[in-house]
Amino acid sequence: MSPPVFLVEPDHLDGESLVLDGPEGRHAAAVRRLRAGERVDLTDGAGAMAECVVTAAGKESLTLDVLARHHHPRPEPRLVVVQALPKGDRGELAVETMTEVGVDEIVPWAASRCVTQWKPERRAKALGRWRSTAREAAKQARRPWLPEITDLATTAQVADRVKAASRALILHEEATSPLSALRPPATGEIVLIVGPEGGVSDEELDGFTAAGGLPTLLGPTVLRTSTAGVAAASVLLAATGRW
Repeated sequence: MSPPVFLVEPDHLDGESLVLDGPEGRHAAAVRRLRAGERVDLTDGAGAMAECVVTAAGKESLTLDVLARHHHPRPEPRLVVVQALPKGDRGELAVETMTEVGVDEIVPWAASRCVTQWKPERRAKALGRWRSTAREAAKQARRPWLPEITDLATTAQVADRVKAASRALILHEEATSPLSALRPPATGEIVLIVGPEGGVSDEELDGFTAAGGLPTLLGPTVLRTSTAGVAAASVLLAATGRW
């Protein structure tokens, strides 16, 4: 069984003897009930990973000895998923599964056909839930790099990301180019756009295509917006050799 992973600030990884305290230490000591002799890994979410063993356990903290240190380079190419806002808690489901498979950045998008809209007074709370979900999923998946969850994007801002990408793909049920047949770039940034349950509108599709995006077909079935992203990301991660 793999040892649990906890997130710490970069300066908490310095030294041969470390203290895991704060919310992460409280969870490790009081909830996970880790004790002396058990293995723990710490990461700063920016590539650094320390393999540790518990030497002492307090009520809300652990004392650890470092066994080994590793720095993992940032994966290439970088995979960005623009996710139209799903209904209910399906947004957190999409974030959780895409984090687990290895998506590097998730951009919440207020598409025109989204039933859910983040009103200004609720945006910070909704975005906080997405970021908290990504953080916990990254620990479960033992990721040394945390995914970035950006602020809510407009269609114009998504079009700008399409222009800047090494390759931009738009999932669309009427596309003729299958995603599985595409050859992704080896470096740079791949932007994948996942529309809402009602699909990407004609105006949005035209705008993204004009910016350099390619409509692409994921498969013969129609997936929910909360699952289409992880399915497409899996295809791309395999094609790039990251899987």
